[in-house]
Amino acid sequence: MITTPLSPAPTTGPTGSDLPAYVANGLVGLRVREVPFLAGSAIVNGVAGTDVDAGIEAAIAIPYPLAADVCIDRAWLSDQPWVAEDLRQSYDFNTAELLSEFILRFDGIALSVAVTTFASRSHPALVVQHSIIRAEHTCKIGLRSLVDPRTAQGRMTERVLDHPAAGEASLLWVPEGDLSCCGIAMHSHCSRTSDGQMRSKLGSGPLVMEFEVELKAGQTVELDQIAALIPSIVHHRPREEAVRRMSVGARLGVPHLQKLNRECWSGIWKGRITIEGASPRHQQLIDAGFFYLQSSAHRSSPAATSMFGLAYWPNYHYYYGHVMWDIDAFCVPPLLLLQPDAARSLIDFRARHVEAARRYARLDGLKGMRFPWQAAPTTGEEAAPGDGPAAANAAHLSLHVARAFSLHADCSGDERYLREQGWPIISGVADWLTDRLTRTAQGISLLHATGPAEVPDPPDDDSFTLMTAADLLKRAIRTAHAIGADIPRDWQDTLSALHLPCRSDGVIPSHRDFRIDEPKGATPGPLAGLFPMNYPASKRQRRATLDFFLAHWRDYIGSPMLAAFYPAWAAMAGDRELAMLLFEQSYAAYDAGRFHQCLEYRMDHPDSAVPAGPFLANIGGMLMTMLLGLPGLEISDESPKAWAKRPVVLPSGWSAIHVDRLWARGQPMKLVAGQGMERAQLLPA
Repeated sequence: MITTPLSPAPTTGPTGSDLPAYVANGLVGLRVREVPFLAGSAIVNGVAGTDVDAGIEAAIAIPYPLAADVCIDRAWLSDQPWVAEDLRQSYDFNTAELLSEFILRFDGIALSVAVTTFASRSHPALVVQHSIIRAEHTCKIGLRSLVDPRTAQGRMTERVLDHPAAGEASLLWVPEGDLSCCGIAMHSHCSRTSDGQMRSKLGSGPLVMEFEVELKAGQTVELDQIAALIPSIVHHRPREEAVRRMSVGARLGVPHLQKLNRECWSGIWKGRITIEGASPRHQQLIDAGFFYLQSSAHRSSPAATSMFGLAYWPNYHYYYGHVMWDIDAFCVPPLLLLQPDAARSLIDFRARHVEAARRYARLDGLKGMRFPWQAAPTTGEEAAPGDGPAAANAAHLSLHVARAFSLHADCSGDERYLREQGWPIISGVADWLTDRLTRTAQGISLLHATGPAEVPDPPDDDSFTLMTAADLLKRAIRTAHAIGADIPRDWQDTLSALHLPCRSDGVIPSHRDFRIDEPKGATPGPLAGLFPMNYPASKRQRRATLDFFLAHWRDYIGSPMLAAFYPAWAAMAGDRELAMLLFEQSYAAYDAGRFHQCLEYRMDHPDSAVPAGPFLANIGGMLMTMLLGLPGLEISDESPKAWAKRPVVLPSGWSAIHVDRLWARGQPMKLVAGQGMERAQLLPA
C-alpha cells in the first residue's frame, strides 16, 4: 500500500484566528509563526513552572530557540514586521518539515525568504531551521540568529558564550515558580561569512549571533540554526548537557540531521492507516491525526505528553500541560501498535510516580494506588486548579492507568516489564478499586462518582466506570495467574458481585436513576464501555444500548473525547450509512484552521470559546476507531491472530482498512480489514 501521507494544502496570508503550525518530536514542541523568524512559543517535555493565573504547576513556555532577524540599512524585520508580504506556508507530513516562504520589502529592496523548520526525531533534543535568503537587488544585509526569551515567563540564571566565533552560546532558564529549569544551547552558521559577532554578551536579553553579508541581485545566503533543549528532569545540569547535544548536532550539520529525520519518519509512516474508498479529505484527516500523535510522543519523552501534546498558545489554558487519563485511555493503545517505544514512555511516567499514587490513596483512607486527575509534569501529583471537583469525584481514571500497563503487556509480550513496573500498578489500582466500592445487600455499588459526563452532583453506579472496573479486575486476575502472584480474594468476590444498572428494555443506562434529559444525559458512557472497554454485554443489552444512545448523537457530538468513537458504534450496530455520517460529524467536523489541527470542541459547540488543538483525546479516539473499533480487534493475552472478535463493518463507501506495519509481541504485522470479512486479519508483515 501507499505509505506516503496526504499533506495539507499550503496556506497563504497571516494566521488570523487560526493556530500557528505545530512542530514537535515528543521532547520539544514549537508553535511556528507564518514568519518563523518572529518568536512563536516553545515547550520542553518535563519543564514546568507556576502558572501566573491559576497558581498551579504547569508546563511553561520557554525562550524560543529558533528566532531570527534580517535587516537592510539597520532596518530590522523585528522592528517592522509589516514589511513581510506574500506569506505562504506548507507542511510536509511525510518528512515533518514546515516550509515558510515570504518576501521582505525594505524601501524598494526585496528579499525572498524560504525557511524550513523541523524537530529532530533521531536527535530529539534538537530543533533545526534552515533559511535561504535571495536578494532581488544588490544590497548589504544583516542576519541574526536568536534564542529569544521575550515571550517566556521566568528568568535566565546562566548565560555562557561557549564559542562566540562559531556562533555557539547557551543559557539556563528557570520558569516562574522555580519548579524546574531548562538548558538551551544554540549553534548558527552563515554560508557566506564566518565572521559573526555575538551580541549582548551580558544581561538577560536574547542570545544573538549577528552576520553581515553583501549580496548581488539574484544571489542567496543561507542561515543554519540548531538548538538543543534539555529539561532538568533528565539532567541535573541541563545547560552543560545542552551544549554537548548541540555540539553533536553542529558536527553532523543540518543536511545530515534532515536526512536522519526523514529516515525516522519514513519508518513511522510504514504504520500509515490507508482507507480504500475514503475521500481524499477523509484520508487526509486520518493522516493528520496520525501525524500529530506521532509528533507528540517519543521514547525520550520524560513526562508523558499532554492533552495537546507539546502545543501551547496563549489563547487558552491547554490544561496546563498536565497528564490526564485521556492519554492512558486514548493515546497509549494506538501507540502500542504504531510506535511501542513511545507508548512505553507514556506509561513510564506513571511508573515513576507510584509513590505519589500510593500517598494519594492513603489521603482518602484507602489502600492501593489512586492516580491524579491532572498529573503535574515534575512530580506526578494532583495539580488540578481550584477545588478540583473532577479530581475528587472521578473514579475511572486510575483504572485506565492500570489498564494501559495490561495492554502494554498484551501488545509487547514483555514479561519482565510487566513484573517490575506493570504488576505493582495493576495490583495497586485493583486493591484501591475494591476498597473504593461499597458492599450493599444488592451487591457492589460505586457511590458518588462521575464518569465521562463531568457533572457537579456525581451519580451512583456510573456504568462506564463499572464496565471498566470489570475489565481491569479480569486483567488483574489473569495477570496474577500468569506471573504466579497471589490473588486477593477481594478481587474475585468484587468481580462476581459487580452489576450494572439496567432498564427493563435492556438498555444499560449511564448510572442509577438515569434520565436522558438530565444535564449531559446524551454522553455515551455506556457505549464507551462496549468499545473500547470491550464489556461483554448480552446481545440484547448491546443492541438496546447501541440503539438508544446512537439515537441521541446530535445532543453530544461537538463535545470532546468520546465523539470520535461514534463511527465504530454505528458499525457495531450494522449501520454503514450512519457510520459514515458520524465520521464526518464526530471527527471531520472538528477540523478547522491551518494544517488540520483537530480541535477540542467543534467550532459550533457552545463551549468552544477559542480554537484549541491538536487535541489528542479526539485524535487517539479516531485512531482507535480505525485500528481496533472498525476492524473489530480486542487486544488481549491471546495470540494476535485471535484478536479479531467480530465481522468487519466499515462506513458506507469504505471497502477496506490496510496498515502495512503494526507491532504485536515485538513482531511487525500487517492489518487487513475488508468490508464484510468475517474477521479482520493480522498477518506477519
